Amino acid sequence: MAEQIKIENVVASTDIKKIISLDKLLNVLENSEYEPEQFPGLVYRLDEPRVATLIFRSGKIICVGARSPAMAKLALKKTVRNIKKIGIRFNEDTLKLKIENIVVAVNLGRDLNLDHLAFKLENSEYEPEQFPGLVYRIYDPKVAFLLFSSGRVVCAGAKSMDAVRQAVKKLEAQLKAVKS
Repeated sequence: MAEQIKIENVVASTDIKKIISLDKLLNVLENSEYEPEQFPGLVYRLDEPRVATLIFRSGKIICVGARSPAMAKLALKKTVRNIKKIGIRFNEDTLKLKIENIVVAVNLGRDLNLDHLAFKLENSEYEPEQFPGLVYRIYDPKVAFLLFSSGRVVCAGAKSMDAVRQAVKKLEAQLKAVKS
């Protein structure tokens, strides 16, 4: 199997299902920015864990930049607790925290011939004039890979680490089958 799978980003979400006054929240949360002309959500940066959460008026909250699913969930819980400071009442225990996307980097430890792979791998796109990587999609689990000639690979779209491992295993089997 691949040398090492390194998590680069985990995106997770929750929804408190209450309307939030982002102007009020801006005054309560340190390290937050709200510029509705540029972006409809409030950006709240946490120091521990070091992530950003995007808080929307609708009550939807998205965490970006986490380095593990556990870190993303912790950040969402902290954010939700801090939202309560402006007087919104809801039951934290009933909130569903959902992993939306895990992005990982993998080093296959060998060079890849992307021209060859573009012809051999179904569901792949390669336009080196536009982008130096080959895009390869699989559908179970549903992920997209970016393959680079150096042997470095980015995998995006998985909802769990099990799905990441399963996808990387499938990629390696495909690469072996087409003799990259």
